[in-house]
Amino acid sequence: MLHFLIEIPLTIAALGAGLMAGVYFAFSGFIMHSFDRLGPEKAADAMNAINEVILHSWFMGLFVGSSALYAALAGWAVLDDDLGGRWWLFAAGMIYLVGMFACTALFNVPLNNRLAKTGDNLQAKVETWPHYFKYWTRWNHLRAGSALLSLVLSIRYLTIQG
Repeated sequence: MLHFLIEIPLTIAALGAGLMAGVYFAFSGFIMHSFDRLGPEKAADAMNAINEVILHSWFMGLFVGSSALYAALAGWAVLDDDLGGRWWLFAAGMIYLVGMFACTALFNVPLNNRLAKTGDNLQAKVETWPHYFKYWTRWNHLRAGSALLSLVLSIRYLTIQG
């Protein structure tokens, strides 16, 4: 029987990963392309509005909370050599932390900051949006895939331990 000290936080982390994968999938699948159809000015304004709102939404709790749970679980997997299937747990945590959390911090957030600096300058938006759209979306694909893969590995771990 899987120990509840792993089962409960892993289930919560996996739910978080699934929700994050869905959010990222929506952006990669249709939101960013819809914004791009609006033209650089409206697209930049819409994305800047989302980036302002998201900082004060449930998304941040989900983003930080699921990352913290996966970090703790990956650490547990490394430290407990008696934990069966621990490398599934470690892989789920590390893929989430690197592919979702670190990717966001190192690539998507700096691109968001660059877009925010365009302010009301139309020319800056026109020059910035194509680069932003291409690279932000590309990195977002990685975030979506990483969150989904972490969810799958988490489910795999729970099923082999259950």
